[in-house]
Amino acid sequence: MSTRHAKPPAPQAAQRQESGPPKSGLKESGPQESRPQEAETSGLHMQTFGCRLNFYESEVMRRHAKAAGLDDALIVNTCAVTSEAQRQAEQAIRRAHRDAPQRPIIVTGCAAQIAPERFAAMPQVQRVLGNEEKLRPEAWGASSEHARVEVNDIMQATTLAPQLIDGFDQQTRAFIQVQQGCDHRCTFCIIPYGRGNARSVPMGDVITQVRHLVEGGTKEVVLTGVDITSYGPDLPGDPSLGQLVRRLLSAVPELPRLRLSSIDSIEIDEHLLHVLANEPRFMPHLHLSLQAGSDLILKRMKRRHLRADALRVCQKIRALRPDVVFGADLIAGFPTETEEQFQDSLALVEDCGLIYLHVFPYSEREGTPAARMPQVAKPVRKERAARLRAAGDAALASYTQSQIGARCQVLVEKGGLARSPQFLAVSLPDAPAGSLVDVVLQANDGAAGKGPTLRGHPLALAGVTSAASS
Repeated sequence: MSTRHAKPPAPQAAQRQESGPPKSGLKESGPQESRPQEAETSGLHMQTFGCRLNFYESEVMRRHAKAAGLDDALIVNTCAVTSEAQRQAEQAIRRAHRDAPQRPIIVTGCAAQIAPERFAAMPQVQRVLGNEEKLRPEAWGASSEHARVEVNDIMQATTLAPQLIDGFDQQTRAFIQVQQGCDHRCTFCIIPYGRGNARSVPMGDVITQVRHLVEGGTKEVVLTGVDITSYGPDLPGDPSLGQLVRRLLSAVPELPRLRLSSIDSIEIDEHLLHVLANEPRFMPHLHLSLQAGSDLILKRMKRRHLRADALRVCQKIRALRPDVVFGADLIAGFPTETEEQFQDSLALVEDCGLIYLHVFPYSEREGTPAARMPQVAKPVRKERAARLRAAGDAALASYTQSQIGARCQVLVEKGGLARSPQFLAVSLPDAPAGSLVDVVLQANDGAAGKGPTLRGHPLALAGVTSAASS
């Protein structure tokens, strides 16, 4: 197999990505902090950094690795959104080797795709797989049958093979890949060099995967990718994301809840607006890849929308679906950003009605145009990010308070945690995981700063095919 790999304009660059509510596990387009999560199954260890697409792909790799008999390996699925994300992955590899020196370590993901030589130089690493190779069953055979580094040129990928998974370990929510790669070149972002150009999963394959998951007990599906609103132009008939969503909900009426990972607001199509207005199974929660509130900064980022576009989209969607809530990715301290321009981003929280913020202090990445721009001091970036997070926390707290007394249907996850249609965390300790429960939302007075600030008072257990309550 080839060991060629795509390089960014300058050596060893990396960055970007799918986001959602903080610590929630929903995103895609736009940068996000990398929070590793580790899962273990019969001796096979998966450590996943970054986006929801990575978590989906980790499930695919789990199946391939188990089928190949890799029962005592550690698979590290890396993220390249920031230099810190890559550093965390390297640190995790060293720590894992110290804890279990005999365990084989296989490294893959965006950081491995962009800089395979960096991981190959680590003596703790047995193999390095690219983002295409990691999804091929044959790549997971005995290491003696393969090159130590298998990373092809991701920019040559033109199709996206569907991957059938049975579900997500101990989760009632499943992330399903519908798209891969990105054709845009935001100046802060290097993920196209880790993911390649945009490719779409055919509608029929998406429907087959969702139907398979629903038959296995999945109650909620999140459609994910790198830039999911660019879905479809490479497929026959040029379908849009909204058309995919409409057809999916029609073809799988047994699916109780459907969400999207982060979307580009400028690419929302009329079919998606129709679903928002008319389909209660489509959850009223959208996470927007906004990045900034200043027109000049947006232009320097090479984004395709302006501030007025973001405001218009939020107003239009809210008119169609009054109960909708919005989250957003925002970058603090982008190169050249002044305090006045930062205030434009801060004002977006109120002007767009954002309650879930995924805040990213700008992190320069070698090989990106933004890294060559005049930089904002790092302490200023962190301070601005803190102010954005505080504004987001206040907006979420205010919205949460406004929902006390409301009735809704929640999906119970593990550990007594449930989620409302708007993705609010609700304490419901006595309901079984995977159940849909109609509740009245009440203040969770016993939270004391820990856990959900809302608790659900059950009205009745709902059946699997019940629509979300208003």
